[in-house]
Amino acid sequence: MKGQITQTIDVAQIVLYAFWAFFAYLVYWLRREDKREGYPLEFERQETAPYLNFPPIPKPKKFFLPHGGVAYAPRSDRIEPNIRAEPIAAWPGAPLEPVGDAMSSGAGPGAYALREDAPDLTIDGVPKIVPLRVASGEKLVTHSQQGTESSPRPTSGEYKHFTIDPNDPDPRGMEVVGADGLVGGIVSDVWIDVSEVVIRYLEVQPKGGSRNVLLPITFSRIDGSKGTVTVKAVLSSQLAGAPTTRDPDRVTFREEDKICAYYGGGLLYATPRRREAWL
Repeated sequence: MKGQITQTIDVAQIVLYAFWAFFAYLVYWLRREDKREGYPLEFERQETAPYLNFPPIPKPKKFFLPHGGVAYAPRSDRIEPNIRAEPIAAWPGAPLEPVGDAMSSGAGPGAYALREDAPDLTIDGVPKIVPLRVASGEKLVTHSQQGTESSPRPTSGEYKHFTIDPNDPDPRGMEVVGADGLVGGIVSDVWIDVSEVVIRYLEVQPKGGSRNVLLPITFSRIDGSKGTVTVKAVLSSQLAGAPTTRDPDRVTFREEDKICAYYGGGLLYATPRRREAWL
């Protein structure tokens, strides 16, 4: 018989067993590699939580970032968001009830991840999302070469000739109307993505506020005929409470997540009625 090594073993059997061994190792390797983010797990009740750490968490791997610096995964210095909420019951998986300001509690639709506290960069190494006052070339953006190994700073960048199409409504100067139908502020500028050439945020000067805030364009509706910008996610008085940026001309990954989470939380927590059942 062709391929037969002994009376009970042949080449086909050896190939089959080798495939089984390879497939078993592949499953083991994949399950170990998917623990580079989000591990070790955290349990709500440690006294009843069986912690099964198999396969074990892999050793840190070095990743070279496109604009310089390195990142490691898994990270030993991982920082978790501060979720200000408490479970409504003692059993695991119980819903969380926000404590304090629900919209910035980090719970429910207002949850966010702590991504890198550095701006998204273009292929040229300059911040990708900037206000139109910068992208139009009116202002030259220059940053000192500072930052951590995993969060490099761009050395310089210049943006020119970005404008709003005259056939589209220009939201600058428009009133921002909240879910209560009242005016909560005025749009002072728009922030654009210079790579995708789209508007990402509206910069709003809230009424009675001492600082401008960003409103994601996906949470707003621009009405050119009425000259208003409507945002249903929050009330007019809640615009001033939105997270802001450290730098007036750029936004980081982490700041973007916090800003979007604030308005996402407003979809449920802006008014007590939104948290009640429809029926």
